[in-house]
Amino acid sequence: MLLSRDNLPATVESVAALDDLLARPTKALIDDLNRVDGDIMILGVAGKMGPTVAALAKAALPARRVIGVARFSDPPVKKWLEARGIETISCDLMDEAAIATLPKAPNIIFMAGRKFGAEGDLALTWAMNAHVPALVAQAFPKSWIVAFSTGCVYPFVPVTGGGATEDEPPNPPGEYAQSCIGRERMFEYFSQKFGTPGRLFRLNYAIDLRYGVLHDIASKVIQGQPIDVTISHVNVIWQGDAAAQALRCLAHCDSPTSPINISGHQILAVRELANKFGQRFRRAPVFSGTETPTAWLTNTALAVKLFGEPVVDIDRLIGWTADWVARSMPSFGKPTKYEVADGRY
Repeated sequence: MLLSRDNLPATVESVAALDDLLARPTKALIDDLNRVDGDIMILGVAGKMGPTVAALAKAALPARRVIGVARFSDPPVKKWLEARGIETISCDLMDEAAIATLPKAPNIIFMAGRKFGAEGDLALTWAMNAHVPALVAQAFPKSWIVAFSTGCVYPFVPVTGGGATEDEPPNPPGEYAQSCIGRERMFEYFSQKFGTPGRLFRLNYAIDLRYGVLHDIASKVIQGQPIDVTISHVNVIWQGDAAAQALRCLAHCDSPTSPINISGHQILAVRELANKFGQRFRRAPVFSGTETPTAWLTNTALAVKLFGEPVVDIDRLIGWTADWVARSMPSFGKPTKYEVADGRY
């Protein structure tokens, strides 16, 4: 069954149901991918969002070869992908010789990178977020490359505005976000040098019921923990929608590569989100901090023009998340740290 706004479930009953929902393609995704020739290879497939992208690609194009590449330090991820018909290759992307042995797939989704714990080893963060992209861009000069980035490359912008557009010059706080600019610059440089088509996929924040900004807020509300509202507003998007837009970008690449903001089209107040969860849990949220007039926010008008609005809207996301958290369903245990204001993750 294809995914549409008309057939979304009222609740997501289990992890298996969640995985299946995330991997249900829309007709628009299938149509765009049918405009793209050749295999699809996902580099860094073993992260939180990579399995969704791979499974969605395979569901949309069951006859097409979809390849997932990672170190696979977590063996169950490899088994999960292979059970869905995705070919897996173990590879350390820090190893230039190993990269050279990978298939020369005409379509690449680049998802490798480092965020959590970035402050603990900044040299490794820069190597993963800037050096590895340079190796990959040189190894695949003829491929179309959609490279995951982050909305954190922008400076903070007023919460009363429409969010940063792709024309806003990157100027973020913190070395993590600066290293993400390094990632983008490497893909830009080699795209200009080789004429490699691509997109720089500036995402914030993807919502999987096991993690994400909404999961963080809902969990704190139900546990009676204080919610820091210093970063007072956010953008969020259902992970299935974000994954679909990443794959659809393969049909909308530029040469040289160019950025595109990916998130929900609404700017959401953290306090209001917490109050909505509080109403569902019948528990008054506890707040800390003072709202600042600026935040990391993006304007997604370009994405909406190319792809339309996300299939799953914010009210549905709040309902799914509240139900999931209330039933003490599994969590990845990885806070997004959306409330961090100085860029030190």
